Amino acid sequence: NVPYGKQPPEVAKAVIEIPANSQAKYELDKESGLLRLDRVLYSAVHYPANYGFIPQTYCDDKDPLDILVFSAINVHPLTIMNAKVIGMMSMIDGDEMDDKIIAVAANDQSVAHIETITELPPHYEKMVCSFFSDYKKLEKKTVKVDDFQGKEAAIKCIKDAIEGYKKEFGHL
Repeated sequence: NVPYGKQPPEVAKAVIEIPANSQAKYELDKESGLLRLDRVLYSAVHYPANYGFIPQTYCDDKDPLDILVFSAINVHPLTIMNAKVIGMMSMIDGDEMDDKIIAVAANDQSVAHIETITELPPHYEKMVCSFFSDYKKLEKKTVKVDDFQGKEAAIKCIKDAIEGYKKEFGHL
């Protein structure tokens, strides 16, 4: 039972499932609380940032809200870290909306100074977009990446996902 953080939505707790540069797609097994290897990515791509979820959030895809956390290091799976929210990316995975919060590691001085998604190097946005556009192609699945949005949209998305969790599971 990990809380979503003391300063949400500006700084949220992120539970990392997949380290940056990995081709392994891990998912949290909700019954055991352990990680399960869902698959090795079919395409010759790797996660562009540490990838996980914000605990005690719930979205329309019946999962916690996804988060990508940029850092100078690859974070080990099941690490809880403070993530400073800077923006978001919306996408449609199959037929479902699947928002991705974009953040930087709050305790990593190489990125902690970044306040908004526009302060990321422009190539980072291209890497994230390219990854999510391509990572399921060889599985013959369709993903449509929409535009990146700023911090305000991300904060609203997190608040909505926290409320979604409370509505679905009650307040813990």
